[in-house]
Amino acid sequence: MATRPLFIPKKGEVGVIEKLIEFKWFPGMAASQKKKSIASLHESAKYLGYERLLEVSSKSEDPLGIELSAFNLTITTKKNNKTFSVESAFQASKVFERGGPYKDIFLKESLEAKRDVRLKESGNLVGFSFFGEKFPIVPRTYFYDWIYINALVQNRDLCDSVLEFDAFSDIEFNPKKSINCQAHAVALFISLKKNDVLGKALSSSDDFLSICEQHYAEQRRNISVQDRMI
Repeated sequence: MATRPLFIPKKGEVGVIEKLIEFKWFPGMAASQKKKSIASLHESAKYLGYERLLEVSSKSEDPLGIELSAFNLTITTKKNNKTFSVESAFQASKVFERGGPYKDIFLKESLEAKRDVRLKESGNLVGFSFFGEKFPIVPRTYFYDWIYINALVQNRDLCDSVLEFDAFSDIEFNPKKSINCQAHAVALFISLKKNDVLGKALSSSDDFLSICEQHYAEQRRNISVQDRMI
């Protein structure tokens, strides 16, 4: 058995509910094994009352979930009209103790960008720099959420399609090993949209942080509780 979070957009306030779901895990790196695990996760979630579910990853059975993968979702900059995947943009924006941002990573394919050896050999992560705009590493998912949601709103069809779902999963995301999650970012987008603050949130990175401040405070509290339980 395994547990993975299900991400549910909040209504009435900006935020995301993270519900841990226990399900049967199918070990192995093959895509077929990942798909079995996704089906098992969703079956367990439906048993708890969550019906309209979407796996957001390249392993999704739904083409929409595949398109929403950070490896496939693209963002185009307004200043120089450059387009790259969310994954490449995220990795290229990292600033470390001994280097970065490594801007050439913007031009790499998603998997190659993620595996760039400099990302592991430059010391601790200290921040992000996206075309000169600085972002802190706390709140922990702030920059990733900001860049992902900015990319998503550039793809109108995807924005409309995700509104049909109530909860989101990412089989590759293990909260014990990772911090940022594309399924979480999708759920946060829907919460912003349904609370009528999406436009204001995306008017600037400061406004985004201000509007999501309560959500990130709750996120920090939950992480603190989890750390004490380990």
